[in-house]
Parts: sequence; structure tokens; C-alpha cells
Amino acid sequence: MTTNHQSPEQAATRGLLQAVSADLGHDVAPEWQQAALAVPRHHFLPDRIWTDQGGRYRPVDRMEDAADWFRAAYALAPVVTQVNDGAEPDGPDDAWPSSSASHPSVVFRMLEAADIAPGANVLHIGTGTGWDTGMISHHIGDANVITVEVDATLADRAQDSLKSLGHQPTVVCGDGRLGFGHLAPYDRVLATCSVRRVPPHWIAQTRPGGVILTPWDNPWICWGLLRLVVGDDGKTAMGRYSPHSAFMLMRTQRQDLLIHGDVVKDDHRPEESVTTLPRRVVVSGDAAFAIGHRLGDVWHTWQDEPVDGVADRLWIATTDGTSWAAVDHDGGEGDDFTVYQHGPRRLWNEVEDAHQWWVEKGRPGPERFGLTVGLTVGPEGHRAWLDDPADSWPLR
Repeated sequence: MTTNHQSPEQAATRGLLQAVSADLGHDVAPEWQQAALAVPRHHFLPDRIWTDQGGRYRPVDRMEDAADWFRAAYALAPVVTQVNDGAEPDGPDDAWPSSSASHPSVVFRMLEAADIAPGANVLHIGTGTGWDTGMISHHIGDANVITVEVDATLADRAQDSLKSLGHQPTVVCGDGRLGFGHLAPYDRVLATCSVRRVPPHWIAQTRPGGVILTPWDNPWICWGLLRLVVGDDGKTAMGRYSPHSAFMLMRTQRQDLLIHGDVVKDDHRPEESVTTLPRRVVVSGDAAFAIGHRLGDVWHTWQDEPVDGVADRLWIATTDGTSWAAVDHDGGEGDDFTVYQHGPRRLWNEVEDAHQWWVEKGRPGPERFGLTVGLTVGPEGHRAWLDDPADSWPLR
């Protein structure tokens, strides 16, 4: 018989599973339903979480507002569990998420895509709260699960949460890029942080025929789920994307550049031109996914009212900061946009060419794109393709 103090969490978990099933379009698999009921989500959340209030993050303290905290724990939404890499923000405008409990639908979608069979050995990268690790451990047993977390505070907290529920998988505090070679090889490598490059250690530590499942991040876009199968040689992996998931970037792959200071200099004299390609078309949806894979090393950001007479500006730059472009809108009804470009590459021209390529290919979505990854360092180590791996290009 379920005791009274367990009833709210069981009811909340069943409600969450129903919401996830509706979101996925099918029932959550029975083994993962059982895991969710045995490993309640709220048990892995810290007493202080943050909720997104129109782009500003508001702390919710369990001791002060237990009802709101519990509702957030079982909402069909991600929960921010850490801001500013653990440092106290100066104010609500200074808080930025650095760790979270992922969106439940994405969690279960990834667990299903990983196809983790009993007896499999799983390397989990990005322990976070430990909820995913707990459900995997419930499904296949603690001895078969190794999880790696770069943040020592998060790793300790997750380990304590797991132990209190009777689970003791191997929890490692370390750089997830390196995997955990001591217990390799693995049947599955499952990352719950996004990457811009698949670390070669993941391939080397996965059995031939094994699966690497990771959220993808590109400087141009930050969504997509990549499922790779390691080849018979154990040195290459190949697979396709699905359009789901958006995760925080692995900390060791972050690259923070500022347009003003790092990229645009006072002595730059950009080349001016005009474009009729709507700017917002190229930074959202399937077009953005395609453009990101054609350009590879190019990112963008927006600036409102940068100067008099300009309503907003789309900035574009290479990840090494050597080339940039700015596309301005004056706020009027016209279809023309003023373009400024500087550096060895004409980035807006590249964006236009990539967009035209996407249109000519039938406006493909992420599921038609794939990636072939090898142990080679550099662009040739990652080759993107559309439909056919034989027709690939190096991902810069």
C-alpha cells in the first residue's frame, strides 16, 4: 500500500508521464514508466531552483514556497538547477542557466532512442541532477552505469540523491570529453549536454555497433539530437539527426566572444551592400539547421537600435573572430536590408548561398542530415551530409 507521504509524488509522476506521452504522441515505454515511478524527479532537485520569467530567472525556494517548487518539479518543462556555474548572481538580470533538469519529454525521447537493453553497459555524460542516471540504473542495474559530471558540487549532490534511493552507480567527477576509459568499452554513450564536436574518446570507448547519442550544438543553431553507430573498425561513427532536444553546451566546449571588443574593431572599414533575403528566415527553423551545417564555424546575435535610424541589427561572425557581417533593418516597410561585411570571408554572401542551397534541395529538415565522425582532429574528422554519406563536406 502506498503511504500518504508518497501519494503526491506518485500522482505527480503519473500526471507527468501522461503529459509526456501526449507530447511524444505515444505512451512512454513501460520500463521507463516503472523507472520514473521508482525514481521520482523532485527527489533530484536542489532546494533552490530557478524559473524563467520572460527571460529573467527567478529563484524558487523549497523552504519558502513548497507548492510552487513541487509544481515546477513535475511541470512539462526544464528546471534550472544552477545559475552562473554556481556563483551567486548580482541580480535577476545577471542570472544565466548553467545546469538544469532537462525537459521531461526530451529525457524520455532520448532514453527510447538510446535503446538500452538489460545487460548493456552505459556511459552517461553530464550527470546533472542524477535523475536520468537514476532511471537508467533502475532499468539495467547500478553496476552497468557510469556517469561523469564536470562540476564537483553537482556530482556530489547527484550521488547523495542516488544513494538515498538505494542506487550506487559509478559517479565520476571529471571532464566528460574524456569519457571513462577504465571501464570501457560501452554499449551506449548517452550525453545530456550538447557538443559541437563528438569527442574521439567517446568513439574509442564504444563497442563496434554501439550507439552514441548526444544533443548537438552548432555556433549557428543549438538544437538537434545526433544518434551515431560506431563502425566495425571502432574508429568511426555515422548517424543521423532528429529535430528534438536543446541542451546546454558542454562547459569545456564553450567559446564566449563579444561582438564589440573581440570581433568588431574601431579601425575596421566594412564593405557595404544591400540584400533582400529576410534576415529572420536564416536564423530559425529548418533553414537555420541547414545553414549551420553548411557554414559550421559561424555564429550570430541580435542588437536592438544599435545606432540612430536602425531598428535592429543581425550580427554574424566567425568563431575565430576574423570575419564579421552586420545586416540592418531601418524599421520601415521596405524589403531591402543594408549589409556591412569585413574580413577575409564575406559571411552574408555565404549565408545567402547556404540558404539558396537549402531551398534547391527541397528545404530539408534535420532528419535528412547526418554526420560521419572519425578520430581525426580538424574539419575532416567531422563530415556532414544530406541524404547520402557519400556526398559529404567537412564541418568547419
